[in-house]
Amino acid sequence: MKIIYYILTVAVLSSAVSCKKYVDIEDPKDQLVTSSVFTTDATATAAMVGIYSDMNAFNYQFANVLTSFTCAMAADEFVYGSTLANFDEFKNNALTPGNTYVGLMWSTPYNFIYRANAVIEGVTASTTLTPAIKNQLLGEAKFVRAFCHFYLVNFFGDVPLILNTDVLTNTSKARTPKAEVYASVIQDLKDAKQLLVLAYPGNAERIRPNKTAATLLLSRAYLYTGNNALAETEATEVIATTSQYSLLNNTDPNNAAHISKVFLKNSNEAIWQLQVVNTLNGRNTWEGNTIISTGVPLYRLTKGALGLENNFEAGDRRYTNWVGQYSSAAVPPVQHTFPFKYKVRLGTAGAAATEYSMVLRFAEAYLIRAEARAQSNRLGDAKDDLNIIRNRAGLAPLTTAASQAIAMAQVEQERRVELFSEWGHRWFDLKRWKSTSGDAAKTRADDVLSLTKTGWKSTAIWFPIPVEAMRTNPNMVQNPGY
Repeated sequence: MKIIYYILTVAVLSSAVSCKKYVDIEDPKDQLVTSSVFTTDATATAAMVGIYSDMNAFNYQFANVLTSFTCAMAADEFVYGSTLANFDEFKNNALTPGNTYVGLMWSTPYNFIYRANAVIEGVTASTTLTPAIKNQLLGEAKFVRAFCHFYLVNFFGDVPLILNTDVLTNTSKARTPKAEVYASVIQDLKDAKQLLVLAYPGNAERIRPNKTAATLLLSRAYLYTGNNALAETEATEVIATTSQYSLLNNTDPNNAAHISKVFLKNSNEAIWQLQVVNTLNGRNTWEGNTIISTGVPLYRLTKGALGLENNFEAGDRRYTNWVGQYSSAAVPPVQHTFPFKYKVRLGTAGAAATEYSMVLRFAEAYLIRAEARAQSNRLGDAKDDLNIIRNRAGLAPLTTAASQAIAMAQVEQERRVELFSEWGHRWFDLKRWKSTSGDAAKTRADDVLSLTKTGWKSTAIWFPIPVEAMRTNPNMVQNPGY
């Protein structure tokens, strides 16, 4: 009889065995059936750790380059400096359901959701795991399930909510309303908070989510759903864990607390990172390896009066430390700027990595709390949080905004220059905020992107459901505009 198996193979992550994938085949001698995986702490942990390994094993995947880069192009952060059909569709907000990267941004999170569900079911049924490991793995699996559903609902809008491993039912499941998906995300993160602890598991590197990671993502989910009071509460809880986290704001570039060191592995600003898996030729992160060029950079900050390149304030340390400069050999030379948060393209072969891929970091907690306070008309408190971020950037403090609209414009500016090129923040912000025009049918994306993108349409805020999902699921309905 056919059965789903975990293939357990050795991987470079936390000195553990990595669960590489599920397959539907007869029971081979070198594989473990699902029920066997959850009999010992070591093999159960390997099944969970394997998800993180696969998240970052290959380039141009959901959990590294794709989400950060394609969303940055769909918004107004940077462009790709050559012609590539898959990227041009994001840059021009003219996606097609057959776009390869759209397909990966749908299928890969669902793969991780399936595997997280298998861990939840296996760990829950196990009677042999130690209580501490059982709680840790349940918390991590619920966090990963929430994380992936969060990104799916922000990419595509209504999406199937998958909470078990029933393949026959799930493959024909209709799209679940966004509100229900968010409710599930929030519940999973609340559960994860209760199950996880502040200490990082394993070797104590910040490469597996802990309680603070769940708290920060929960705060973001509350913010996105308009629950400003709870968003503030959860963000405040993150900020209160100052013994583990801090903004890197030392003015000495040789100091480990300097802003240029934010994206180093296990930096004091890191809440959750993905460890490098494929270290060939000294690779540290796929982001750094892809975006840092030996010649003319292909990924460039948008230019012009409305471009990101020109929207940093004079003296902003984020510009001087997180934006790279390249002058071409042309006469006169052409100046290009590019994201330079990661500093390593290729390190020394065989040497330990110095950078890990940043997924969640401490600065976001201040930005979430500032926005929640601004939305609650506590403008002085919002200003105080923004000034903590601005102080680190070497900028003059803001005065209390004269109106909520001005306060939100300040929030938008700080989020834009703090979180650029990270995990789709700018794209998601433009889509979730209301238009300042007063037109309830429009979003901030309509205000901003219509000024620089000639083919902009309001329906472009949602990516198309991939052609394969439409073909294989009879109950799937395409997004408007596609």
